[in-house]
Amino acid sequence: MEKSSKRTFYTEKAAFTGGPYSQAVIHKGLIYVSGQIALDPQTNEPVFGTIEKQASLALQNLKIILEQAGSSLDKVLRVNVYLASIDDYPKFNEVYKQFFTSDLPARTCVAVAGLPLGAKVEIDAIATV
Repeated sequence: MEKSSKRTFYTEKAAFTGGPYSQAVIHKGLIYVSGQIALDPQTNEPVFGTIEKQASLALQNLKIILEQAGSSLDKVLRVNVYLASIDDYPKFNEVYKQFFTSDLPARTCVAVAGLPLGAKVEIDAIATV
């Protein structure tokens, strides 16, 4: 039987809650990034405020993890977005378009009953490495 090439990935340059999961997992040329919320990468504390502020910080954390692992936003294949309020959908999209500008990844965006630490948005992604 072939040994798995799965490896976990962590960088101190991006925020991490310290929960029982990996920031990302790399396997067979893909990186699976865990859900990112608006956490300050210096303190790992939640950052509150508008959906625009939270989305920007969550996407920035996603970008840092990808880049530290040897990937980038340009290599993202799929994004899942979880919003605490579907009313934030248009404002979220405006921020999202600043990070993903061409060759857009596949995406799902849903409203959920609640997110960790009172976040307004959580974003996970799969990309090539």
